[in-house]
Amino acid sequence: MQRSYEEADELKVIIHNKSDFKFAEEQAAKVTENCNLFLQPEWSKKEKMTPLIIDYVMQHPKWRISLQTHKFLNIP
Repeated sequence: MQRSYEEADELKVIIHNKSDFKFAEEQAAKVTENCNLFLQPEWSKKEKMTPLIIDYVMQHPKWRISLQTHKFLNIP
């Protein structure tokens, strides 16, 4: 599994609760510095978690925000 981390060019972590930020950082430590890092709110928690993700990304600019555009457009 370590080889997957070494070859990854993108890491996306779904944020369901506050402890997921710690998990995200643990996973980010396993990838190369060229890997793009994304945090995405879990859909059912988006109202609560999106503001926390925005604050986190502002404080940790190595991360970007990922959204499920198809859900906002009501595409199954």
